[in-house]
Amino acid sequence: MLKIENLKKAYGKYHALDGLTMNIRRGALYGFVGPNGAGKTTTIKILTGLLAADSGSITIDGVDALRERQSMKGKIGYVPDAFGIYDNLKVWEYMEFFASCYGMEGLMARKRCTFLLEQVGLEERMDFYVDGLSRGMKQRLCLARALIHDPVLLVLDEPSSGLDPKTRMEFKELLLELNEQGKTILISSHVLSELNQMCTDIGIIDQGRMVLGGSIKEITSRVDQSNPLMITVYSNMDTAMAILRSHSCVRTISIRENCLAVGFTGDAQDEALLLQQLVDAEVLVTSFFRNQGNLESLFMQITDHEEKEVLLYEGKPGL
Repeated sequence: MLKIENLKKAYGKYHALDGLTMNIRRGALYGFVGPNGAGKTTTIKILTGLLAADSGSITIDGVDALRERQSMKGKIGYVPDAFGIYDNLKVWEYMEFFASCYGMEGLMARKRCTFLLEQVGLEERMDFYVDGLSRGMKQRLCLARALIHDPVLLVLDEPSSGLDPKTRMEFKELLLELNEQGKTILISSHVLSELNQMCTDIGIIDQGRMVLGGSIKEITSRVDQSNPLMITVYSNMDTAMAILRSHSCVRTISIRENCLAVGFTGDAQDEALLLQQLVDAEVLVTSFFRNQGNLESLFMQITDHEEKEVLLYEGKPGL
C-alpha cells in the first residue's frame, strides 16, 4: 500500500534520512518509532508533502507520491503533533472550512462534518469555540478534520503527546475502531507499551535508516527468543559452566555471583532438555527461566550506540 525506498534528506552535513526503506501493507496499524533525531518527523513531512526529499521514492497504491503531489493529497489524512491556530472558530466552522478545502459545501459538507464529529464524540461541542476545548478534544477534532476527505492513509505524529491516561486510552480506542473499518494508519509515538497493545505492525528507525520492521507478532517472538535464560545455580557451578560452554544453542554467558545470564537460541523444548541435562549432572538449580522482555527493551538494545559490557563467554555458531 505504502512503499518507501532509499529515501534521503540532508541538512548540510547532517543526514536526517540515510536511505530509509519501509513498507506498510493495506489495513495495517503501523507504529513508527525511534529515538529523538532518528528521522521520524522528517519522514512524515516528506510523506505528507510538507518537505521535499533529496532522493528516493514513495509510492501509494502504486502511484508516485513525490511526483503526483496534488492527487496524493486526497489519499492522505494528517494529524500533526501541534494543533494550529484556529482559536476564533467554532467547532462546526472549523470542520466546514476544511470541508470546503476539499470541494465539499452545503448539505454534503454539513452531513460529512456531523458524521465525523459524532464518530469522535464531539457532537455536543459543535457550537464551542476551538479555544475552549481541552487538549484531548482538540486532538479528536484534528482527527475528524483529517478524515473529512475519507483518505486511504491516516498519518499521526505523536497524537497522544500531552494527553492524560484516560484521554489517551479513549483516543487509542478511536484509532482501533478506524483500523477495524479498514483505514491504514501510520502512528509515530514514544509510548512503546501503547503501540505494542494496539499496532499490527511496527518499524524502528535509527539514524535515518530502518533497523527493524515487521508484524508485532513476529517481533514479539524475536524479543522472546533474544532474551537470555536466567539460571541460578546453588552448587556445582564448574559443571554447569562446562555443560553450557559445550551446548550448541549457547551463544553467550555472563555471570554475577551464582546467577548466569545465558544467550540461548533454542526453543522451549531445548530449554527443557538443558535443564534436565543440568539436573542429571547433579547441578543444583534453584531457578531457571527465560528473562521477560518487551518492546521497550528491544528498542533500547537496537538504538543504544554505547559500548557493551564484555561477556564472560561468547560461543561461535556450530561450536
